[in-house]
Amino acid sequence: YGGMGLDFSYNIAVAEELGNIRCGGVTMAIGVQAGMATPALTRFGSHELKKQFLVPTIAGDFVACLGVSEPGAGSDVANIKTTAVRKGDEYVINGGKMWITSGSQADWMCLLANTSEGPPHQNKSLICLPMNLPGIHIAKKIDKLGMRSSDTAQIFFEDVRVPCRNLIGEEGKGFTYQMLQFQEERLWGVATALKPMESIIQETVEYTRQRKVFGQPVLHNQTVHFRLAELATEVELLRSLLHRAVALYVEGNDVTKFASMAKLKAGRLTREVTDSCLQFWGGMGFTSEVLVSRFYRDLRLMSIGGGTDETMLSIICKYMDILPRK
Repeated sequence: YGGMGLDFSYNIAVAEELGNIRCGGVTMAIGVQAGMATPALTRFGSHELKKQFLVPTIAGDFVACLGVSEPGAGSDVANIKTTAVRKGDEYVINGGKMWITSGSQADWMCLLANTSEGPPHQNKSLICLPMNLPGIHIAKKIDKLGMRSSDTAQIFFEDVRVPCRNLIGEEGKGFTYQMLQFQEERLWGVATALKPMESIIQETVEYTRQRKVFGQPVLHNQTVHFRLAELATEVELLRSLLHRAVALYVEGNDVTKFASMAKLKAGRLTREVTDSCLQFWGGMGFTSEVLVSRFYRDLRLMSIGGGTDETMLSIICKYMDILPRK
């Protein structure tokens, strides 16, 4: 279908390199296209759907978005309210989605919706939804604290009709498909955070070496250079956890626990690195002229998007048999 046929480790190599982009919104847009809106279609979609949606998306002719989050259901995916009711050979979709990356410009959406009245983990389906259909209303492009270049939209559906053949895989398996997709999304997110943290630490080293306070470079204070050494060590530990999880995943193992651990650690460490380094920049760190202030805002999303820190902790607890699994 136009891809290179490589395993997931290559996705992660690309994700790490994309971290060299000095703007989180660009990396996230590519991530949605390559690793969030398309994996379920790639794994479970029909040949016809792949020809219609996957081929032009891989070629870069279509922009894709992922429609999961809603105002009342972000990390709690089972609680989504959007419905897709089968009528004849069509689904009629009603509801809305929130925080949709690339939503204002997307050609199609990988939509998660309730297709029956059954149990919340068994009544959902993924549907390829063209975004030019009647009844789709893009309410607004959301103004955000960080990732400001990212197109993030609120979208409503009013009696939107889509052919039943646009169903990805089996009806009622959407929650399961989405959970599989989330593991790749979370590993991708961790990979994209490594280079920005390294860059911030290195730029802080260079700035504090030049900046003098009380007659000596700021870097010469033990508190400063010890802290930077600690942060660099934490980044390397996170990289090792990521690569272990990816290696296991490529071998066919369930890495839900390790992916959740890596996502949790990445969310907390990006906050720790950006906050600590910004402090060492002093007043300059509070301006919009330096990279550390941008990533202070952009990387704050790591603890929220794709599952909050608290959600990651709950998943880890379940895999440790601290809490019952559903």
